[in-house]
Amino acid sequence: MKPTGSICAIVTPFDGDDRVDLAAFAGLVAWHRESGTQGLVVAGSTGESGALEEHEYEALLDIALVHAGAGMPVVAGCGAPATHKALRLARAAKRAGAAALLAVTPYYARPTQAGLERHFRSIADTVGLPVILYNVPTRTGCDLLPDTVARLVGHECIVGIKEARPEPERMAALLALRCDGFQVLSGDDPTACRAMLAGADGTISVAANVLPRTFRTLCDLARARDPRAGGIDADLAPLYRLLGVEPNPIPVKWLLARAGRIGPALRLPLLGLSEACVPEAEAEWERLRRLALD
Repeated sequence: MKPTGSICAIVTPFDGDDRVDLAAFAGLVAWHRESGTQGLVVAGSTGESGALEEHEYEALLDIALVHAGAGMPVVAGCGAPATHKALRLARAAKRAGAAALLAVTPYYARPTQAGLERHFRSIADTVGLPVILYNVPTRTGCDLLPDTVARLVGHECIVGIKEARPEPERMAALLALRCDGFQVLSGDDPTACRAMLAGADGTISVAANVLPRTFRTLCDLARARDPRAGGIDADLAPLYRLLGVEPNPIPVKWLLARAGRIGPALRLPLLGLSEACVPEAEAEWERLRRLALD
């Protein structure tokens, strides 16, 4: 598998009784398939992975695989604070039929670089699925450094990295490692276009939940070094700002609920969008409707 283009870190809908809303989730997956999304990450941080039970994780993967079709790979998040827990999720993902794994750096534990290398090698050696590394220090408390990534490049099951740090210097260091068997993806919506124009292979996006067709177009243009990508990216800048006003996925689930695609529920300790942020969210919703981007 070569992870490329517009890959959506899809949300997990819940109903009013705090159960996973599988019907709404199936609808989202079908919408992404019809909109040209090039891959889905199920049960990543945007999918509230830490709040899911293992049977819910498996049910979401089953639904995604049924409704995604052959052309939209399903990538399973396997984030956990300890390697043996990540391996348990990774094995469940393989049983379900996932195309690949998105393996975030272990959160809370704050391992050393040597510990991170061992963690990722354990997953890649044990499970037999393609592995996309995921670095997001603001959520996990540790930073997977390019030198450590360089030692992992070349493993036959490690096929890429999702890098959520926004600095161009970090992306440049990772792009130097890019090769036929190792793809570099942005994990930061506000800088994803810049990263793709610099050579990144695509993005794993939160914003693609809201505007999947537009985000596919943006990725196609940016990867082709087409200057029109900059105009679309500028149109999306207010959306990027809104998605960061409270912790992900609070704002994106508000927008999807406003669009009538899911209910508004999140799982504790996450709450719905704060009243103070609702006017900005409403204004952005109306702006997006006027632009008719999707």
